[in-house]
Amino acid sequence: MRKGVLKRLSVLVLMVFVLGIAVGCGGGAQNAGDEDKGGEIKVGLNVELSGGVASYGTNCRDGAMLAIEEINAAGGVLGKQLNPIVRDCKSLADEAMSVSAALVDEGIVAQIGPLVSGNVQGSTPVMMDNGIPLIAPAATAPNVTVDEKTGETLNSIFRVCFIDPFQGTLMAEFAADNLGAKTAAIYKDASTDYGKGLAEYFKKTFEAKGGTIVAEEGFVKDDRDFKAALTRIRGKNPDFIYVPGYYQEVAPLVKQARELGITAPMGGGDGWDSPDMVSVATAPNLNNTYFTNHYSSQDKDPKIVAFVEAYKAKYNKEPDAFAALGYDAVQLLAQAIKDANSAEPAAITEALAKIKDFEGITGKMTIDEQHNPVKAGVIIEFKDGNQVMNTRIQP
Repeated sequence: MRKGVLKRLSVLVLMVFVLGIAVGCGGGAQNAGDEDKGGEIKVGLNVELSGGVASYGTNCRDGAMLAIEEINAAGGVLGKQLNPIVRDCKSLADEAMSVSAALVDEGIVAQIGPLVSGNVQGSTPVMMDNGIPLIAPAATAPNVTVDEKTGETLNSIFRVCFIDPFQGTLMAEFAADNLGAKTAAIYKDASTDYGKGLAEYFKKTFEAKGGTIVAEEGFVKDDRDFKAALTRIRGKNPDFIYVPGYYQEVAPLVKQARELGITAPMGGGDGWDSPDMVSVATAPNLNNTYFTNHYSSQDKDPKIVAFVEAYKAKYNKEPDAFAALGYDAVQLLAQAIKDANSAEPAAITEALAKIKDFEGITGKMTIDEQHNPVKAGVIIEFKDGNQVMNTRIQP
């Protein structure tokens, strides 16, 4: 009697166990299906919202969020809503790495940002190890997407901005051809790959066009007194002064140059693109200065006009290049997800590498074999405190 009861009990327990497995598997598949039909696509925004280049990251975030809102309002991507997870890397490479690790744990399929090259390189090991694509909006150093030791393209890293060689070359051509400069001085940010890279290619191109570099000086991050080097440059009387660096140092540098009586035209790269340039250097001192940039908010292209109007309506301010690049980074990601017909990181990565003739706010772009966009650049001129597009230069 006892043996029969035990036997029947054992059979009952086994049946319940098997049924539980079947229900569990069926329930999981159903939930996965429901999530696949609806659900969301998590996108990480790892950007500089505080620290030295906070204006870059903040404006990039704003542009990216505008793109995400527009995409979601139009039905999302593959029937899913983009869910942005925004984090501040504090303008620090180590923090950028930590933020990326946290975003990976939250289940992102791609990351937008950081903005500057050093911070992107902080994130790169995490993104590469996890096979998750990173789209850099404004990291212009060539080694962001290429392993310097092997020369191989980094599989997971892409960008929507042009690179430093292109920027340095553009400004050298503009100084020689448009401004008629025969001599130039270089006063670079010697503490960053950005400043050194722009200076290298400016010098190479300017000299190739028959120009002469009469002086080379350097400053480092957080410098605020530039008068000694500027006095030496003044003594060389150059036709043009190239100042590749970020706005925190460039703005007081330009102000001090004008105070020393230096009237020569000055130029730089996209690191000049900040409202702080005008508030610190002042509008009169910025007259006769120029910088290479990714787009102009004054462009009359209908899609740029629509973007500028939408951005102003949402944020009550003019969208700078970092806002436009953040917007383009999200739109490029959305295009890759559509092309891949998948929100899996590996499929997105493969699709990003195949992007051709993508129509962005910052221009039409095709991703090349080193994950750089082939696109045009513009020269922006400061006139009475306003940024005015001077010319567009094709690659």
